[in-house]
Amino acid sequence: MATLPIKNKIRELRFFAEEMTQQELAELVGVTRQTIMAIEKCKYSPTLEVAFKIAEVFGQSIDEVFQYQSA
Repeated sequence: MATLPIKNKIRELRFFAEEMTQQELAELVGVTRQTIMAIEKCKYSPTLEVAFKIAEVFGQSIDEVFQYQSA
C-alpha cells in the first residue's frame, strides 16, 4: 500500500505529550489503536471529524497536525 499525500506530525506530538501511546490517543479520539497507527504512518487518511479530534487532543489547529502534499 502506497503512502498518501496527507502527512502528519502525530508521532512528534505524541512524543511531546509525555510519550502518549497510540492506544491512549485512540481512546481519546474514539478509534482503534490500529487506526491511529495507520494514520500516523500515512497509510490511511482520517475522516475530517477524526482529524479535528486528533488536533484538539494536542491543542493544535488541524493544519498544524496534517499537511497535504500534492504530487
